[in-house]
Amino acid sequence: MKNFRNKYFDISKPVFIPAAIITFLFVSLTIIFNDKAEAGFASFQAYMSDNFGWVISLGINYFLILVLYLAFSKLGKIRIGGKDAKPSFNKFSWVAMLFSAGMGIGLVYFSVAEPMLHFNNPIVENATDIEKSNLAMRNTFFHYGFHVWGIYMLLGIALAYFTFNKNSSLSLKSTLIPLFGQCMNTWPGYLIDVIAVLATLFGLATSLGFGAMQFSAGISEYYSVENSNTLQVISIIGITLIATISVVTGLNKGLKYLSNANIIIALAVFFFVLFLGSTVRLIDGFVENLGTYLTEFVQLSLYRNLHATSDNWFTGWSMFYWVWWISWSPFVGTFVARISKGRTIREIAIYGLIVPSLFSFLWMSVLGGTALNLQLDGGLDIASIVAQDSSMGLFKMLETLPFYKISAFLCIVLVGTFFITSSDSGSLVVDLMTSGGKLNAPKGQKVFWAFMEGAIAIALLVGGGLTALQSASISTGFPFAIILVFVSFSLIKSLRKDEQVQGQ
Repeated sequence: MKNFRNKYFDISKPVFIPAAIITFLFVSLTIIFNDKAEAGFASFQAYMSDNFGWVISLGINYFLILVLYLAFSKLGKIRIGGKDAKPSFNKFSWVAMLFSAGMGIGLVYFSVAEPMLHFNNPIVENATDIEKSNLAMRNTFFHYGFHVWGIYMLLGIALAYFTFNKNSSLSLKSTLIPLFGQCMNTWPGYLIDVIAVLATLFGLATSLGFGAMQFSAGISEYYSVENSNTLQVISIIGITLIATISVVTGLNKGLKYLSNANIIIALAVFFFVLFLGSTVRLIDGFVENLGTYLTEFVQLSLYRNLHATSDNWFTGWSMFYWVWWISWSPFVGTFVARISKGRTIREIAIYGLIVPSLFSFLWMSVLGGTALNLQLDGGLDIASIVAQDSSMGLFKMLETLPFYKISAFLCIVLVGTFFITSSDSGSLVVDLMTSGGKLNAPKGQKVFWAFMEGAIAIALLVGGGLTALQSASISTGFPFAIILVFVSFSLIKSLRKDEQVQGQ
């Protein structure tokens, strides 16, 4: 019997049971053998980067080109759910949920941290401070730009199309049936779905760990209390309880309202820093940063740092990001599919690529640019602060602006709401995967995964296994890159067949 169902659970046993057991064992062993696990995962990551990094570099470019092709070809006219399908959410809410699922905590955590870390360790030797500043923003744009959303939108479009146009279950294995046939409904397909669940849980746990560290850092700064593991655990417990309430209320209530709140608060913080900081200088910086990013786009896209020294920038940064984003693609792609019924493929591709990327560029230019300006002007050695504790960079930057108490409070709330929406949407997605693609599983199952995510994050912080688990989540990106290539072949094959049928 492949499925089990009662009042509280409706699971696909070949997916749910292995994923639950592996998660429990993995987290337990990571905590018990933390040092060995961390070293092992780091070695595996370095080996894969050195020998197969070129696969990822070509892959992320291929995914982006394919999504652009879907956006501007005749295939883009195909509507998810059929030609008469209507969107379930208005465009603002839809884009807000896309953005909240795809970036969330990372965008807040690294808004100051990443540009300053690039400034501390520039890609070019003997660079001046001005050159280091320009390189820092260019590289940050690259890591949060179009390539990221190309990965997400490819899988999101594929899952949405097969689910709502072909009446398949909302699962990765369903997207591969046109290529591999019904064997995807046996153990190979279940294995792919198990890997997707594990990647989602591990990637989410890493992000929740970042969120907990920054949330507690903000509380510590704001209320002058010690930033301890206890505070981080209390933060996770409280936010997980709120996320559980949100996930039980469903997409149309809790998650929709929280995603809207994310965007509104993020915009408030954005304009707060823009208008109270060096407004004209920041706008000039955005224009220049965007120009540099677009001008050097192709070079960056294929950059491999081939003749690097032991301090390999590509492995430490770009490779890190690409495989992390790919490991997140089952989560974000599934969520994008879940909320995109009634949208055309063209809408998903264009809005999914441009709007989140543009907002990320603006956000990084204003917050990261303010931090870099402080460093260049000698107002604050924020590079040293970030080198010691990257979670403190944002709050130390805000301290230099007027109305610190207001801006710091807004950022604490923003981290909290992003934390909730990440946990919330992650629970919904894992719930879909482990129920065999059912869109409306029992509430007890949703509560289980919400608690599981909070428990994993707590266990990692207390046990010190966050770095090891992060390395493991990154490692899942390599097999997923291959899976995504096959998904793209299957999608194009089905779309072209669909187009031929419609043209008859």
